[in-house]
Amino acid sequence: MHAEIISIGDELISGKTINSNAAWMGRQLLLIGIPVLQVTTVGDDETMILDALARAERRSEIILITGGLGPTHDDITRTVLCRYFQCDLVLNPAVLDQIRERFRHRGLPLAKSNESQAMVPRTAQVIFNRQGTAPGYHFERSGRHVYVMPGVPHEMQGMMSESILPEIRARGTGWFIESKIFCTNGIAESMLCEKIGNPAEVERWAKMAFLPAPSGVQVRLIAQGASAAEAREKLEQAAARVVERAGRYIYADHECTLEQVVAELLSQRQATVAAAESCTGGLIAHKLTSIAGSSAYFERGVVCYSNRAKTELLHIPAALIEQHGAVSEQVALAMAESVRHIAGVDYGLATTGIAGPGGGSTDKPVGLVFIGVADKTGSQWERHVFSGERWLNKERFANSALNLLRKKILGL
Repeated sequence: MHAEIISIGDELISGKTINSNAAWMGRQLLLIGIPVLQVTTVGDDETMILDALARAERRSEIILITGGLGPTHDDITRTVLCRYFQCDLVLNPAVLDQIRERFRHRGLPLAKSNESQAMVPRTAQVIFNRQGTAPGYHFERSGRHVYVMPGVPHEMQGMMSESILPEIRARGTGWFIESKIFCTNGIAESMLCEKIGNPAEVERWAKMAFLPAPSGVQVRLIAQGASAAEAREKLEQAAARVVERAGRYIYADHECTLEQVVAELLSQRQATVAAAESCTGGLIAHKLTSIAGSSAYFERGVVCYSNRAKTELLHIPAALIEQHGAVSEQVALAMAESVRHIAGVDYGLATTGIAGPGGGSTDKPVGLVFIGVADKTGSQWERHVFSGERWLNKERFANSALNLLRKKILGL
């Protein structure tokens, strides 16, 4: 069984919007054992959409379409689908009620254009949208299943997770699939590859893929078997080899963020943290407070970008900064210890570095960061050098800091 993805929208082919939907759908399908044969991106053009759909239907059993279901004149997907499947539009009262309730709840008047979204293709099964006003559709013909969803990412993901993926999984693929994702930090993709060693030793049990991201490198394992037990056994064998060789860099054995892991560790221990940030500019505080219940463990964040701020807010001696420079392990440690003492928390975390693109030197290049962490047992620091744009360096600085905090909490 194969799948194809058709992404519709002028904004996609013009480059104004990145097609993140196709990447997300491809990952989810692979996790249930269905490879994506092709991804096609077309503009809001009837002829191109019809051609893409006809080609996909000849090749694949599952076709996923996103985009063009909104209430405006350029949202033509619904009309094109009616032409392709030779049906008309009919009013779906349940969809209309849902749209009306959504507008009532938000205290907004219902526009005629939104009301018209309750007109659905007669031969399609409706996929309800709990995140927006545009419903999705499921067409079935000659063993082919065509699923149509809005292009808004969270709306598409909601439909996929709640309705489409469970339905596809229930129909079965002929194989039982088990998967696992290891999240790592502090090691480059090439070095992680070397640590794990000969991929054949893992892939005799499960297919392995490396997925680099600003948060670190993910190792994805997918095992299949004639039974669920066989697939699980293969996955366990492959996972054991990955953990044996690269376990010190793994922060989670499921897809999650470093801030989620740190939040859970702090909550379990009823511990608190404060952050003193220079080069990350409050990004660590943002990440930690993005988790629900963060008030239980996050006490405060201090953005001390200038030397003056470091001295005034954290009482870092000007002489220390003058002697070692603001970007140094000595200042990072002093910042971590000071913010911990001032805030009265269990852990102090600090960053100081050069995000770029300017400000670097031979001794202290762009991408350099010093991270300090302190608790009642003492303090420690790490030095990293990254390469990338300013936003990417800041993201990596913050993730490295969270990983150092994680290791401090666990005593690693």
